[in-house]
Amino acid sequence: MNKSLFFAGGCFWGTEHFFKGIDGVVQTAPGYANGSVDDPSYEQVYTDTTGYAETVKVDYNPSRISPGKLVKLFFASIDPLSLNRQGHDCGTRYRTGVYYDDPSVLPEIRKEFAALERRIGAKPVTELLPLQNFWPAEERHRDYLDKNPEGYCHLPLSVFRYLRLYQDLGLMLEGESDPVARQAQTAALIAERMKFFWTGFYRVMNGHLVLGPFQGPPACFRIAYGKGVCGTAWEQRRTVVVSDVEKFPGHIACSSLSRSEIVVPVIRDGVVTAVLDIDSTSVGTFDGTDAVWLELICDLL
Repeated sequence: MNKSLFFAGGCFWGTEHFFKGIDGVVQTAPGYANGSVDDPSYEQVYTDTTGYAETVKVDYNPSRISPGKLVKLFFASIDPLSLNRQGHDCGTRYRTGVYYDDPSVLPEIRKEFAALERRIGAKPVTELLPLQNFWPAEERHRDYLDKNPEGYCHLPLSVFRYLRLYQDLGLMLEGESDPVARQAQTAALIAERMKFFWTGFYRVMNGHLVLGPFQGPPACFRIAYGKGVCGTAWEQRRTVVVSDVEKFPGHIACSSLSRSEIVVPVIRDGVVTAVLDIDSTSVGTFDGTDAVWLELICDLL
């Protein structure tokens, strides 16, 4: 039997399109949640006087995806520290929230809120509340980005690419336990889908980062603890995004073509076991969206 959760993630055009791409989601519907008047219109909600948030009702099959997984992916599509604003959209109608009509899902959802707080080091402003009411939006808002492929969307296009990559990778890795094989498939799929200059892993071995499976030109064999971008991510146990590698102190130039870089630690049982290293030939390629999704991918490993 299908169940429902309600997500406010800024403009409901992009939020609905995002959830439609999640495996296990059966149906979506944009609307207005937790306000004070009956059957509001878009124009009324737009005034920010009704208390409603633009919200998407997400019907899902619990045998295919859990409510916790839906919330985890939702957090990868929003800025959980931005109050009443997502992208260029500003107002209380664009606040973020997770609303539920079944209290039994609360423990699992709260775990994801706690995990998010640990990751970002702050309490998110995203609401977690029971659903008070929900009114479907006008027909012109349903499946808006399917009807208008060039229409406005507050979400970066990379979010949708990463969502597909993340889900496909999860299916590919299922049943395989060898860490090198898992890293090899991960590097290959990221390189194929995202077209980065260099994508690969360095494994923690005997006090060094040792080159592992990768896609791209030849690279450094070993990197010391705390050295370069990779060694820094290992030492600090956090994702490091470098817009211009030439401005990073102690950067190790495995290739002169590399201009920007992101390195994500792979952590198992509290210990960094490897780092995912990705390079681009352009300055400023990587941002917070890349960091969030690549961290999710490293969690799969």
